[in-house]
Amino acid sequence: MKLIFPYLVTLSSVLAVTLLSPAHAADAPAVSEAAREQFIRNFKRTILNTTPGDAMLLRILVQSSGAKRGVEVGSATGYGAIQMGVGFERNGGHLITVDIDPEMVRATRDNLRKTGLDQTVTVIEGDALKVLPALEGEFDFVFLDAVKRDYLQYLKALEPKLKLGALVVADNVIQSAGQMRDYLDHVQDPARYETVIIRASDEKGDGMAISYKRR
Repeated sequence: MKLIFPYLVTLSSVLAVTLLSPAHAADAPAVSEAAREQFIRNFKRTILNTTPGDAMLLRILVQSSGAKRGVEVGSATGYGAIQMGVGFERNGGHLITVDIDPEMVRATRDNLRKTGLDQTVTVIEGDALKVLPALEGEFDFVFLDAVKRDYLQYLKALEPKLKLGALVVADNVIQSAGQMRDYLDHVQDPARYETVIIRASDEKGDGMAISYKRR
């Protein structure tokens, strides 16, 4: 997989891509499915992490859609990336997750390593508004869970690289609807997307918008 960076993000961003090399993959310790699922059950989530119900929905969406190349905006400590990573691993695919906070990036990489998913998920440290335009497509799955007012900018950066039929999932679309009205108007235009807003988990009293790219 190749990433183009016409600007300086961080050295760690470049190193993240090198983790995909076959030599590194051969050295990665195997993690059993049982150990991985136990790690997920015992995961110490923060307020920034996706809830278990929502994260499992993301995993199911990845698996059932057969998604092969995905982007997550907003890694937090990697709980959602792990759940989606399971789906991408089963599909023979790959996920890129982007976060601007160095501590979150370190935590996510560590948790991915512990679950044996560090070859399936690449973590990039940087401002998503700069990173996303530099990613090479195509992509068929997107999960947005970062700065709410920037959701439409995130999507616009990725839209030319999205396959027809790609799924775009956006979090916090009920409680933060006012901050992302432009995004919601965009994905609820039936000429572009078919969109449904759901509540997958009662834990946070919020919901997600799931959009199917029509053109």
